[in-house]
Amino acid sequence: MNTDKEYLTQTKFDEFKKELEYLKSTKRTEIAKQLEYAKSLGDLSENAEYHEARNTQAIVEDRINHLESLLKSAQIVSAHDTSTANVGSVVTVERTGDKSRKTYTLVGSEETDAVKGLISVRSPLGLAVRGKSKGEVFSFNAPSGAVTYKVIDIK
Repeated sequence: MNTDKEYLTQTKFDEFKKELEYLKSTKRTEIAKQLEYAKSLGDLSENAEYHEARNTQAIVEDRINHLESLLKSAQIVSAHDTSTANVGSVVTVERTGDKSRKTYTLVGSEETDAVKGLISVRSPLGLAVRGKSKGEVFSFNAPSGAVTYKVIDIK
């Protein structure tokens, strides 16, 4: 697997693009105004407003750099083959031993949300299930130890 690529849905790609535009236009302008105001207060060495604005500016610039890099290397996930689990697949798995079934959507690391059942293809479970077919059994090492699952369905 090429770790330079970041897998994103079109929705998430558009969301990040919108955030980037907001940060580059609106947020940068707001910070510039905050810095000008803080400078007008006088001595910069003990000027909390100035230091806070500079800190905010650094955080925003880091986020802009991250988003630009992410969007440049993003691979949009769209329709996929449902015979094997891959990025974008909705996979239902059954844990061996307790027969509990869970359904997950395999996504890029930027979209991971365990509460919503979105797991990264780079997570231990994501790496283990990727490329598997319906009915296949696979194992991987979880923080609690080795676990075994069976692929029940792939959509």
